Amino acid sequence: MAASFESPADPNRRRFLVTATSVIGGAGIVAAAVPFVASMEPSARAVAAGAPITVDISKLEPGQLITVKWRSRPVWILRRTKKQLAILPSLDARCKDPKSLQPQQLAATQNEYRSLLPEYFVVVAICTHLGCVPNFRPDIAPPDLGPDWKGGFFCPCHGSRYDLAGRVFNGSPAPLNLPVMPYYFMDKTTVRIGETKSGAHSNWRPETW
Repeated sequence: MAASFESPADPNRRRFLVTATSVIGGAGIVAAAVPFVASMEPSARAVAAGAPITVDISKLEPGQLITVKWRSRPVWILRRTKKQLAILPSLDARCKDPKSLQPQQLAATQNEYRSLLPEYFVVVAICTHLGCVPNFRPDIAPPDLGPDWKGGFFCPCHGSRYDLAGRVFNGSPAPLNLPVMPYYFMDKTTVRIGETKSGAHSNWRPETW
């Protein structure tokens, strides 16, 4: 039997192959881990199905409104001014459901501002008549809406009118106030939409959806 022979360079070569194999194997583990970690984040399908979303409102100025998407629907976050808040109580007599008695919101937002904090109004931007998206009309007494208009939301499809608490006015075809979904403030500048602080009400449904 022929004797085996190993040159001085062979140990170095063996160490190189072992190291290279380890590096390639480690890279494969990392590559496999990336999709797993990514899977922990809500997918687009999960968000559309109702997964909660987090919104930064740190740059929202008084009187400004932003639109985000939750459950494939537009959601408004409006930072109301002190003047806008002061007007709301004077509009009770003009509203179909001024005290928000219909189940269009959770108990925590069943108040004159229909919000957890008076300054911030968070609401589903869907008209309760036939599902159109109303326009944000904060202007006072514009020619097209008349001298009694104090600011609010106007649906261009069939003329439904809402105040800046999403309460529908008498004479509008829409039967109910705009829906206020579950939400809470994670801190002063962050809103969590789609659940309460306890994590409950993820399956919330308003009377009109």
